[in-house]
Amino acid sequence: MNQHNKTASVQDQYAAVARSGLNNDSDAVRSIASAFGYSADDLKSLPTQANMGVSCGNPLATAGLREGEVVVDLGCGGGMDVFLAAQAVGDAGRAIGIDMTPDMLDRARAGATKLGLSNVELHEANIEQLPLADESVDCVISNCVINLVDDKAAVLREIRRVLKPGGRVAISDIALKQQLPEAVKDSVAAYIGCISGAIMIDEYRGALLDAGFDSVVVTDTGADLNVYAEASQSDCCGTTDSCCGEPTLHAGLADVLKSFDVNVYAASVRVHAVAPLA
Repeated sequence: MNQHNKTASVQDQYAAVARSGLNNDSDAVRSIASAFGYSADDLKSLPTQANMGVSCGNPLATAGLREGEVVVDLGCGGGMDVFLAAQAVGDAGRAIGIDMTPDMLDRARAGATKLGLSNVELHEANIEQLPLADESVDCVISNCVINLVDDKAAVLREIRRVLKPGGRVAISDIALKQQLPEAVKDSVAAYIGCISGAIMIDEYRGALLDAGFDSVVVTDTGADLNVYAEASQSDCCGTTDSCCGEPTLHAGLADVLKSFDVNVYAASVRVHAVAPLA
């Protein structure tokens, strides 16, 4: 599959998730967020449509956001991390969400309105070309999105460009511990499900260094990635019933995970890095 087709498939599938009934009212959806580090209080503070069970970590747990800061979420989806970030930086700060899928941004805008957040900005854009000024951001976060982009080096260069000197990166993502089986590597469902587009942990670390970052750390969290398959078997995830309305990526990913032990090959990782002061 060429990159244009990959991007179109990703956008189509995540638009389907956005149009589905997947939300924070679902036990299955909440179980995914909980497995990757979101507290019950975090989830209670969100509009129900913000969480769709597509996280692979909680970047805010290690972002260290402070009052008055500007934070950008790459691939913000329904706004889950943007809303939590907006609460952390307060009215003096800004939380900016970037996403390429209009249906996802519709969810996020509805959530921001429901919460009455005046410090949230949402932009439709690809994360390889951010609509932000140079050195304008204190922190960049992202949650299970960079693995979906073919040109990861371009994304990291953009992050480096928009960060202020001393600004930081706090990303949750999927990375590989060893090369995937060929059948998984070639699977469209595995790509859309954030597995086959992932790169090796050492390669991820090297790409950040090549982009000019300091203090680079990429850490395997040890989280069980099979939670996606477990969630697809309960509530409405991965079905076509009236709860979800149409099939989502959860079902396809669950089928892929039946074919191999995902935790042997892939990991949920925390990614940290700092933009140089000079």
